[in-house]
Amino acid sequence: MDETLLRALVPTVIGVLVRRGAPFAAAEDAVQEALVKALTSWPDDPPAHPRAWLVTVAWRSFIDASRSEGARRDRELRLELEPEPGAVSDADDTLQLYFLCAHPKLTSSSAVALTLRAVGGLTTRQIARAYLVPEATMAQRISRAKRTIADTRLTEPGDPATVLRVLYLVFNEGYSGDLDLAAEAIRLTRQLASVSADEEVAGLLALMLLHHARRPARRLPDGTLVPLAEQDRSLWDTGLIAEGVDLLQGALARDRLGEFQAQAAIAALHADASRVEETDWVQIVEWYDELVRLTDSPIARLNRAVAVGEADGPRAGLAQLDELDPALPRHTAALAHLHERAGDRRVAAALYAQAAGLASNTAERDHLMRQAARLGQSAGLA
Repeated sequence: MDETLLRALVPTVIGVLVRRGAPFAAAEDAVQEALVKALTSWPDDPPAHPRAWLVTVAWRSFIDASRSEGARRDRELRLELEPEPGAVSDADDTLQLYFLCAHPKLTSSSAVALTLRAVGGLTTRQIARAYLVPEATMAQRISRAKRTIADTRLTEPGDPATVLRVLYLVFNEGYSGDLDLAAEAIRLTRQLASVSADEEVAGLLALMLLHHARRPARRLPDGTLVPLAEQDRSLWDTGLIAEGVDLLQGALARDRLGEFQAQAAIAALHADASRVEETDWVQIVEWYDELVRLTDSPIARLNRAVAVGEADGPRAGLAQLDELDPALPRHTAALAHLHERAGDRRVAAALYAQAAGLASNTAERDHLMRQAARLGQSAGLA
């Protein structure tokens, strides 16, 4: 059985149930029930029309749940309103669901979290990591969001800025791991860009394309992570880079700068350097200044400190890091990198080992452990 197919069908099936009148939370639960039944029955008896099968089974699950929870009259009414089986549209409802999840009743942060969980396919742990909060805190936030709209028909689309934030976080998670997730974020952002003239939509798509262009060089065939400075730049996708730069230039020409445009500008400067030594770190620091001004993000400040270390020397970068919270993700890894650049190899080796213990995925952990071992051997610590 193709589990990838199942996952791809989930947003469309939820969309069908929502349009038929099911509240979003109930539709999500019904689809989950249908998926469980599919995992059991499809290996032995695959349906001819998987989407129609899921819609039918999910709708029946929704009706059954409604009957068991409501009064007799309510149950009978819902049964009478049950749509007759019919053809199921092949239209892709995913982007529409992103907008519906960004419901006006929800705060921006709750809408993002709910959409990432229900439509984007991220786990609660992944979402918590993106928001720099404990997993339990994020689980409570998602539960509250579900309760808020449990009895609401999602007919009023939400804030486009919230949808952009969701797409950005889905891409980030995919960029670190699941290639399909990153590609899906790009696909949906292309859809949005085709119907929107917003500069930040173009900026986000440019940012995604510029990062995705480097994807072939980010890992060796055995899965080993390759940092930007060591990547084979001949493997970068020049077509995606050119498209990303064109989108960015068009957005910047409108003179309404936003955070995604600023991030894309930084990515474009990296892409413009044919060798790492040609990277324009001074301009990159200037763009990080803009990004910090726009967002006041601690992660942007961390990345700016590393860029300062490249532009003005590692000691200057270390001074910037000293002003930031050491608990920030990748703070220890950045500290290790700048200490290595400053010649403090023993300190850097110890910091790389410490950072490996804090890594959020196996590839990053293994890379940091190799860095620690390399420096440890050269410093006579092995």
